[in-house]
Amino acid sequence: VQLVESGGGLVQAGESLRLSCAASGLTFSLYVMGWFRQAPGKERELTAAITGSGWLYYLDSVKGRFTISRDNAKNTVILQMNSLKPEDTAVYFCAAVQRSALVYGPDAYSNWGQGTQVTVSS
Repeated sequence: VQLVESGGGLVQAGESLRLSCAASGLTFSLYVMGWFRQAPGKERELTAAITGSGWLYYLDSVKGRFTISRDNAKNTVILQMNSLKPEDTAVYFCAAVQRSALVYGPDAYSNWGQGTQVTVSS
């Protein structure tokens, strides 16, 4: 399984970014796809997740601002991030696990991308 993220960068507060994760080597529709983030000195946290059938999870602090979606035909998961805040600054990781139901902890995910830096300036 290979996961490749793209779309990170440096933006100002209030702006938007779109992260993309291209997956290969798996039957994509059978996998829960998650976006984690890790800020310096902090634990890795699940920001958003989506099952193959479309069940969703969002971290409370990003609800209403971030949207996760997936295209099972293209093996791609997207994280649209709007109204970004400085506290969203982190390395964002795409992760995958073969499950039908949502899973939340990083230890539950068996496949990881290399991460992409998101920096939001005030």
